[in-house]
Formats: sequence, structure tokens, C-alpha cells
Amino acid sequence: MSTVLVTGGAGYIGSHTCVELLGAGYDVVVIDNFANSSPKALEAVEALSGRKVTFLEGDVSDRPTLERLFSRHDFGAVIHFAAFKAVAESMSEPLRYYANNVGSVLNLLEVMQQTGCCNLVFSSSCTVYGNAQVVPIDETAPLEAVNPYGRSKLVSEEIMRDLCAADPRFKVVLLRYFNPVGAHPSGELGEDPRGIPDNLMPYLMQVAVGRRDKLSVFGGDYPTRDGTAIRDYIHVVDLALGHVAALGVLDELEPGCQPFNLGTGTGSTVLELVQAAQRVIGRPIPLEIVGRRDGDSVAVWADPSRANAVLRWRATRNLHDMCRDHWNWQSKHPYGFVDGPPRT
Repeated sequence: MSTVLVTGGAGYIGSHTCVELLGAGYDVVVIDNFANSSPKALEAVEALSGRKVTFLEGDVSDRPTLERLFSRHDFGAVIHFAAFKAVAESMSEPLRYYANNVGSVLNLLEVMQQTGCCNLVFSSSCTVYGNAQVVPIDETAPLEAVNPYGRSKLVSEEIMRDLCAADPRFKVVLLRYFNPVGAHPSGELGEDPRGIPDNLMPYLMQVAVGRRDKLSVFGGDYPTRDGTAIRDYIHVVDLALGHVAALGVLDELEPGCQPFNLGTGTGSTVLELVQAAQRVIGRPIPLEIVGRRDGDSVAVWADPSRANAVLRWRATRNLHDMCRDHWNWQSKHPYGFVDGPPRT
């Protein structure tokens, strides 16, 4: 399993995972269409790891491109990141999300089955749990996604479960992330969203660096300790290491589909994250509390005990570490991987 295909490997989580894979001795091949990423992320990956990445610019939904890629390499496993990921955008463009996120999964699985590469680590999401009634959430919780993004991940999981039932060669690890934040501690690799950020941390950091006027906090009337929503924020490096851990135990797992929550097991409110960021940055972040956002849940945090036990993985970085590393990236690279004004 020395050669791993990473789809969407130039993206936020994908690029950090490539750094950790290369550091762990894997050879990495990346396919990415740069829909929401930059070639400079892969340059940073190579600089940080001191190793080369084999790269193909292309779309996982394009069958000939994928078949050509598999014909050139003997992949031991695939890590599939390539997907659209903004909850709010998925509410307004559901068909685009289903076509891309589910379509790419179907295409990838067909080519994997055709070529006999049957080890897959899938980038899923805690959004598959929807508005969970019990927290912390473990892997036995009901699956009831409440927005098109979450449903695209849930449909993809169901497809993989059906495939594993039909083809006993397949081993699929479903990694259900909670809320990735932070950046590589070097400050040379981080989150660089195209357009207006959909997630809290990159928006907050763009306010702090002067790219945006103020942070809008969606909902101040939730039944929580300070009225703002609760999330399980996880450092992107811890998350990346979770993928390396999953690859490392694939040989030990039974064939089939296995889900794992990747989170810290601790819920923090939006305002607690803002306060942690303010302590790191050393000044207040302008903000206003506005109405709740469609599709958002009140409180979501993980029970990661299954990943702790089976994957032998544990998140070790705290809220301070997440904010420090994200600010290190944003303050060094105010406009991300470009030197001028933000992209549109």
C-alpha cells in the first residue's frame, strides 16, 4: 500500500493529509481540478515534506481521466476528499452538490472495482447525523442529514455500504469529521477558501487580518451556555493524522464499511472559539449576532472513542493551538496563496 491516490489533495484537508502521508513514508499521487484549491498548496506540501507529489490536474467525475490515472499507477489505497463542502451553498444549489459529490463517488468506485483497488478512506462528515438528539454523538446515532451537503455524504456512504455487501474485496473506512480548523504549524499551509468563507474560522481570521469588516455570528438564542451554537472543533493536523491512522489499520479490519468519528470529544461554543482567537491575536474581533442560519444544528460534538480504540488515533491539539496555527497562516498569508486582493 505504498502508493496512495488522494483525490482533492490540493484542498484544505487533503493537502495537510498529503504532508502527513509523505512524512509517514507513503508515495502520494494527487488528482485535483482546483475548483476550490490552488496549485501552490501542493508546492507547500512538497516544501514541508521534502518529497515530491505526483500530480494530475483533472476531475474525478471524468471517467477517462480516472481510468488513465489508474492505468499508470498501482494504488494500494485511495483517500477521497474531492467534493463541494459548503452547507449554505448546498441549500441553494442542491443539484450541483448531488451531481458532483455523489457522481464522483460512483465514478471512483466503478474504476476502483474495475482495477481491483479495493481499499478506500472516505472523507465523510458529522452532518450525516443531522440534528442529533443525544450528544456526544457516537457511530450508532441515527443518520438523518438535514441539508443537501450532508445528504450527499450520507448517500455516498450508503452506496459504499451496498458495494461492500456485494463485493467482499472492499474495505472502506468512513471518517466522519466534525469541524476542521487550524493550519500547519509552519504557517506555510492553511485554509484558502475561494470567495466568501462559509465556515467560522476562516471568516473570523479574514476579519482579523483586515479583509472583512466584521464577523456575523449566526444565532445568539440557542439553548446553550452563551446562546451560540456548539461545535467540536478539531485541528486539521490531527484530522490529517486520522487518515494516516486509518490506512495503517486497514489490513487489520474486516472487509466492509466501517465508520469512525474524528473529533476531540469536546464541544465549544462559537463565542468560546472567538474568545480563544482574540487571546491569540491580542485584540477584539468585531462581530454582530444575527439570525440563525438554515440547516445549522444547535449542538454537535463527537464521541471519538471508537477511533481512539480501533484506529489508535487521538486528537491532541486544543482550541488555543487551533487558533494560534490558523492565525500564523493567515497573518503570514493575508490573501491565502495569492499575493493580491482576494479572489471572487
